[in-house]
Amino acid sequence: MIALTDLQEAAEDQSWWADARCNDAAGSLSALFFSEELQDIAAAKRLCGECPVIEDCLAGALVRREPWGVWGGQLFRNGRILATKRRRGRPPKVARPEDQLPQIPVPDSLAEVVVRRTA
Repeated sequence: MIALTDLQEAAEDQSWWADARCNDAAGSLSALFFSEELQDIAAAKRLCGECPVIEDCLAGALVRREPWGVWGGQLFRNGRILATKRRRGRPPKVARPEDQLPQIPVPDSLAEVVVRRTA
């Protein structure tokens, strides 16, 4: 079990940021990670899925209670991880394949800390 103090210490250490896949030093990917469009969210999650520092990113987002966006491969809303997200409006009778978001597993060390909710 990971202690809250350990999680806070890990979040304060920003040395991992240089190795993040989303860090292009220009902020050009920020629109992708903070979009409401399912295709953008899926692309951001795929980038996170290949990132070597996914655990550090997610730990920091949990401590900071990020209000929204994709962090560490997980979609945040109001400081919590969303289990699912659907397109605005009435749901279709037949699910659209392009609306399926990739499932990025939560690292084992953070699994007990994560609280998921549905949108």
